[in-house]
Amino acid sequence: MKYLLLSYTPAAAWDAATADTPSDEAMAAFAAYQLFEKELIETGEFVGSEGLGHPAVSTTVRRTADGVVATDGPFAELKEVLASFAVIDVAGHERAVEIGSRIAEVLGEPIEIRPIMGEDFTA
Repeated sequence: MKYLLLSYTPAAAWDAATADTPSDEAMAAFAAYQLFEKELIETGEFVGSEGLGHPAVSTTVRRTADGVVATDGPFAELKEVLASFAVIDVAGHERAVEIGSRIAEVLGEPIEIRPIMGEDFTA
């Protein structure tokens, strides 16, 4: 079953990690995550992972009574932002939680685990 792992980070940490010169702490977390990603590739559970663009360059599209409206960022007082995502293909929810827990431990940020609906979706 496939799961989407969403990684959130405080907005200030995002800015620090994506600066021209990321901190040693950020670089260490990135390196540790890459090692874990290699482990998941070897087990065949890794599908893909990507970092996301800064929230200031995001666009949200909403349906309103007047039609669809696109709104650009940045948004006021962002406390946490979606920083990256990974897709894994594992035997079940318990394994997805194990993997999400390891990523949270490595990155020090919360990970949201969501099943991806598909042919085998039973949750």
